[in-house]
Amino acid sequence: MKIGIIGAGNIGAILARKLGAAGHEIKLANSKGPESIRDLAAEVGATAMTKEDAVTGVDTVILSIPFSAYRDLAGLFEDVPDNVVVVDTSNYYPFRDGAISDVDGGKPEAVWVTEQIKRPIIKAWNAVLAATLAEKGVEKSQPGRIALPVAGDDLEKKSLVMQLVEATGFDALDAGGLVTSWRQQPGTLAYCTELTAGELQSALEKADKIRSAGNREALVKVFMEKGSSLTHDDIVAQNRAGTA
Repeated sequence: MKIGIIGAGNIGAILARKLGAAGHEIKLANSKGPESIRDLAAEVGATAMTKEDAVTGVDTVILSIPFSAYRDLAGLFEDVPDNVVVVDTSNYYPFRDGAISDVDGGKPEAVWVTEQIKRPIIKAWNAVLAATLAEKGVEKSQPGRIALPVAGDDLEKKSLVMQLVEATGFDALDAGGLVTSWRQQPGTLAYCTELTAGELQSALEKADKIRSAGNREALVKVFMEKGSSLTHDDIVAQNRAGTA
């Protein structure tokens, strides 16, 4: 499959490496231009491109950019065929992205993204820490495999993305449509908590929309206060405790 990835930060670069290793042809782009990521692209087995070229002649586009940056992509998909799958891996954090009134008012992040880029998306790989994505993917046969939620309204496109999630070493769990994708946003028990498929299904069902934003802000405060003293396992444990 030909895949364009826009965003070469932690998640984007890891996905480029993993999906390239799985045999997919990867185009990698960022906001600064291909020269700025030429070495990284070569290292992960991708080809550095402009974002316009990254969405041309591909089967799937993965967007792994800061949440607020979606406002800058309004015209990017105008000439991209409707059958191209678009995946959103982002999350909303007001301290970084600035306040977005629609999302603060309860609109699911994925719905807001769809409105910004004028293109329906599949929400995937947003509920996983970069270290988890890089280091904890295992073969399907391994017990205790971590599961990741995948939300979207187009069943065929969602199924394809779920196959890609599986290729990165995780069980893919159908998390429903975009309207209910808030269940995998920051501040919920499904977000960055390293759960098995059964545990993740239960977490999605128990998600509390009213509490999620408060949970998110409380966790951000803890992480900022403790900083580098937290190990990866500490972060996962804190996410679990802060959303239980």
